[in-house]
Order: sequence, then structure tokens, then C-alpha cells
Amino acid sequence: MKRLFVFGFGLFALLSVQAEQHPVYLDPQEPVEERIEDALRRMTTAEKIAMIHAQSKFSSPGVPRLGIPEVWMTDGPHGIRPEVLWDQWEQAGWSNDSCVNFPALTCLAATWDPAMAKRYGRAIGEEARYRKKTVLLGPGVNIYQSPLNGRNFEYMGEDPFLASEMVVPYVQGVQENGVATCVKHYALNNHELNRHTTDVEVSDRALYEIYLPAFRAAVEKGHTWAIMGSYNLYRGQHGCHNKRLLVDILKGEWGFDGVVVSDWGGTHDTEEAIHNGLDMEFGTWTNGLSSGSSNAYDNYYLAAPYARLIAEGKVGTAELDDKVRRILRLIYRTELNPSRPYGSLCSEEHFDAARRIAEAGMVLLKNEGGLLPLPVDELHRVLVVGENAIKMMSVGGGSSSLKTKYEISPLEGLQRLLQGVEVVYARGYVGDTDGSYNGVQSGQHLEDSRTPDELIAEAVAEAKKADYVIFVGGLNKSKHQDCEDSDRTALDLPYGQNRVIEALAAANPRLVVVNVSGNAVAMPWLGRVKSVVQAWYAGSEGGTALAAVLTGDTNPSGRLPFTFPVRLEDVGAIATGQYPGTKRNDGIYEETYADDLFVGYRWFDRKKIVPLFPFGHGLSYTTFRYGKANLDRNRFSDDGELTLSVSVTNTGDRAGDEVVQLYIRDVESTLIRPEKELKGFSKMHLEPGETKTATFTIDRSMLAFFDDAQHAWVAEPGRFEAIVAASATDIRTRVSFYYDK
Repeated sequence: MKRLFVFGFGLFALLSVQAEQHPVYLDPQEPVEERIEDALRRMTTAEKIAMIHAQSKFSSPGVPRLGIPEVWMTDGPHGIRPEVLWDQWEQAGWSNDSCVNFPALTCLAATWDPAMAKRYGRAIGEEARYRKKTVLLGPGVNIYQSPLNGRNFEYMGEDPFLASEMVVPYVQGVQENGVATCVKHYALNNHELNRHTTDVEVSDRALYEIYLPAFRAAVEKGHTWAIMGSYNLYRGQHGCHNKRLLVDILKGEWGFDGVVVSDWGGTHDTEEAIHNGLDMEFGTWTNGLSSGSSNAYDNYYLAAPYARLIAEGKVGTAELDDKVRRILRLIYRTELNPSRPYGSLCSEEHFDAARRIAEAGMVLLKNEGGLLPLPVDELHRVLVVGENAIKMMSVGGGSSSLKTKYEISPLEGLQRLLQGVEVVYARGYVGDTDGSYNGVQSGQHLEDSRTPDELIAEAVAEAKKADYVIFVGGLNKSKHQDCEDSDRTALDLPYGQNRVIEALAAANPRLVVVNVSGNAVAMPWLGRVKSVVQAWYAGSEGGTALAAVLTGDTNPSGRLPFTFPVRLEDVGAIATGQYPGTKRNDGIYEETYADDLFVGYRWFDRKKIVPLFPFGHGLSYTTFRYGKANLDRNRFSDDGELTLSVSVTNTGDRAGDEVVQLYIRDVESTLIRPEKELKGFSKMHLEPGETKTATFTIDRSMLAFFDDAQHAWVAEPGRFEAIVAASATDIRTRVSFYYDK
């Protein structure tokens, strides 16, 4: 029969089944896939259309008639975003939507510890579940291509293997709570400048070897239930409805059975969205009903326009059924999961997890003469300088901005830990004094009318009277720093911080520089400073964690997940001129990834460039000695594998963690390959004098490259090297082996 349904401005005659007039409760004892098909058969076309697009900023409708619940999204990936009004970005004004601010994902990646990633995912998943969320919009795994990307702090670094190893346990931890992860931004969303209008061209080798592995791991190993498309274009199609990325690779080659969600405002065409893999459309009118029509949601690309095409017989319903089937599968995995736990919010366990992750991720970059840890028992007066010592970092940065229950600043963390020591503060510089984002207010008033010279003079005068000086600076989450929708314009520290650091170094040689950022920064003063710590955006317990690292209560064990260049021109994406692309007459920027496979340390190796600090670098308050790498045999073939072992001894006087890194080099490749590639790592805890053995299994997959001619992963027979290192430039031992096809 024909029935009339109201959609948008008019009435559309749609072919549909007779609607049940009361809720139908589907048998929970039936297998999930059978229940999905049963529900699908009972739904009208209008109900199906309603499910594939938003009804508010962060929700999509269910089918009340059939007892199918709504889907509720929340921004992550560092905490659960505060509630916003139904059709606006501004705050809803709730008093019970504060959260734990977990460290940024650059900090998590810097732990080089999958167990920490699992703990992170489990804790943030519990918070999302308690807040009754269906989908957590995160984590992000786009590759760190250059230090200009304003959103690098939300990602997991420059290496596809490291990102793959860290994303899988995060996904698993979240989804244990019956909350779906939505891994983003798939794919090639590697800078924020012109993010909606950049059309990327990249070789298949680079696509498969560099930019897709972390997404693939999240799908095939982590079994993520959702993926978010990217804003940019690839080969002329937007990432949110890109046939090659979504249909051919994600759903075809990888067998993804979950939901593809558009980034907010990332949908641009109804027919592409129908046929090219998008399942749920969000945010097309990103200012809500006020700047759309009075029924904006029904006018989304996958709403009334889709219904009209069906009614006119221009498209069928097979694609619609596939989209709804995937959404139903998501709902059965989450909202209708009878084993779904209840979750918890702002618990002591969550704050403890935030602190431990922050401690494990902080990187001791330099420590000349053993200036750190601070000799606590000998201290009388410590000077803390810098705006980042007091500025809340949970507010700002874009969609990951949070309303945290509390945030311990570096100054407060040091004051709490150094009881009996006079800890004084000098501003040093004035950066961004605003403390608000989308209606969330930090409550801080950071205005200071003094001139830069006056601020420096005060800091220098105080530095001369202090036992130690700790400068806490870096970036913040303001526009053109670490912030969504804008890129940095330079590698240098902003707000004249270099002048402050140089003046402090001249006034007191016991100066420690703490860099708070999600990106690499230039350090022209490095030769005049003895100790440097990379502290990241460390979350609610960041100040506590930093104080523990500076005083030695925690021995630093973080390792860099990306390379720090000396100059911006040392970075491949900049040196090749690919960034930010060439603007066409239609306003689209064409960007060819000319650095190809050679991203991060791969570029530095290829060009023989000495970095400021290499990928994988990080110091400790103890020392480690590596033994010789040993293989159980030196030759294997397709169906075999090798076992590599290397002993590591703590030769210092305190316990510490070492990250043993395994790189593979193809000595005899017929194609151009990177000098070496990370293929394994092991983080081990060692007591003073203790020796442990790191063991790695080497198989064919670790030797293979993507052959674009065959569209297959190929391992060529020949000689390879296994390189055991403490960083990409600190090679401790190596051993050759042979692969026979």
C-alpha cells in the first residue's frame, strides 16, 4: 500500500510496509544478526531515513515504535565533552557534566605502553557510559606529517606501527563498556589549514604503508564499531563519501561491519553519500536550526533529498538497508547490549589513571650534568616562571575542549609536593588570557598589563635568588597553536618566550625548561639550557605528574612519538613544498604528498638530517646497557619466523623503565624503501642492577612493502637487518638475517 509521510517542506509518497501500531519487542534470545534483519523488515522507509541522519547536534533518532533507542555521540578523545543545547554549540548549563581530563593522545603515545592505552580506553569508556553515550568520537590516528598541524595533539605520532599498537587497546578498553569508538579522521586529514577544501593525491604505497595502517589495526584488531570520515578530499571526493576509502578499502578489503559517521559538516552530496559508504550524517548545518531552515535536520543530504530520490524511483533501497543494518548492529552492541556495564564518572581510579598516564608519557629530552631530579632535601627556594605554569589547558583547542572537574597546574603540583620549600612564581610572558570555549569558562583571570621587558626583569631578579628555576611554557590551545581548524604559522615558541628563556639561562644556570605542547617546537636556546622536559597537555593531574617527574618521585620513561626538527625546513612536507597545496580556480587546494613514504624519521634518515631530538628519544634518571642481539636462526621463509632476543641491564642506582625499539632494514630491496622502519618495541621495568631480556618475533609481515602494481603486500627474498635501538638515532646492536620466499 502507499502511505504519506511528512518530510521537510512537503509530503512525499513513499512505498512502505504497514506500520505496527504498538512497540514490538524483538526476542533477545535470537542471534543478533537475525534480530537486526527482523527489525529491518518491520521498519518503514521513513523510519529508516530518519535513522541515518542527526536529529540534534549529537544524536540521531531510533524507532520508538519498535523499541529501538536513539544514538548519542560525544566528543572525545581526551574526556567526555560537556552537554550542549539541542541545536547549538553553546552549553546546556548542566551542573553534573564535568569529567576527568585525560592526557592528550600525544602523551599517551609517548608512553609507548599498550597497557596504558588499555587503561586509558577503559577509564574514558566508563565515563562515556555513565553519561549515557553510545559513541565516543575518538581516538584520532592521523599521521604526524609536520609540526604545523594544529590538531597533532589529538593524534598518536608519526609512525604507523606505533599508532597501530596504541590504538587497538584504547579501542578495546572503551568498547568493553558497551560504548563504541569512532576512530578518526579517515583518512589523509593531516593538517587543519583548508581542511574542507584540500584534495590529496598520494601514492598507493604511502597510503597503505603510512596513512592507513592505524585505521586498519583499529578495524581488524581492535574491531572498532564506528569510523569517522575526514573533511578533506582524496582523488576528488570528500572523505565522508569517498568510494575508494570507504567502499573499496574500509568495507571491502578490511571487512568493516560498523558504521561510517560523517565529521560534522563533512557531507556535501546526496548521491555520493548514498553510494560511497556514508552511514550516518551529522552537523550539515553546523550552527543548528538558526542558520538552516526551520526543519534543517530533515533537509540533510541523507534526509528528504534521499527520500525524494527513492520516491521518484531514481535510487533503490539496498544502500539504505545496508546503512540501517549497520546502525542497528551498532545499537545492539551498545544500547541494547544486556551485558553493558553502568560506568562511572570522576572516580578516584580515573584520576589515578590520568596521573599515571601523564607520568609515563612525559619525556626527559635533555639532562646535562644530572641537573634533574631536583635535590628536594637541599632546596630552599624554587622559582617557577611562565604562563603555562598556571593556565588551564582543558578549555580550548576545538572539539576536544572539556569541562573538567579539576585541573592541577604545574605551579600547584610543585607547591603541593615541595612542602617546606619556598615556591614562588613570576609570569615571564603574557600569551592568551582568554579562558573560555563554547560557553565553558575556566574561571581564570590572566590579564597582565606589564610590558615584556617588565615581565622579564621581574623573572630575572627572582631567578638570581632561587636555587632552581623552572620555566613552564610552550604552546596552548589557542588559534594557530594546538587548535582545531587552524595550523601553526611557525615552529618557534610564541609570545616572545625565547627571550625569557635566554634571560633566565643567563641569570641562573640551574634552569629547567618544561615544554607544554602537542607539537615539536624550535629551541634556539638549547645549548644554554641543561634540562628540558616535554610535558604535553597532561590533563587533570598534569601538575601532579610533572612535579613527580621533576623531583624524581617518578623516573621519566616517555619516548617521543615524533621527531623534533631543528628547523621547519628539515621536515619533508615543508621541504618538498607540498604543504598547503596549490589553489585551483574552484577554490580547491591540490596537494600531492611529495614526501611519499618518507614521513618523520624516515625523511631524516633519507636526507641525513640531524634532528633536534629523534623519534623514540627519551632519557631516564638511570642508565641502561644493551647486550648483543641474538637470533634463534638467521634464515626463514613464508611459513616461518625468527626470534630475536637482547638483554638489557639497569646500570644505575634507581629503578627505571627502558623502551627497547626494533627497526627492520631491507638491505637488498628492488624498490626504494626507508632506511629502517619501526616494527616492534618493548617497555620493561628494571630495578638497579637487574637484567631482563626483550624478545621479538620477526615474521614475513614485518618485511613486506605494498606493491601498488600487484595491489598486494610483498616481501622480497634477500638480506635484512634487525636493528635494536633506544631511539631512531641511538642504535645499540644489529644483526643480519635472510628471508627465503
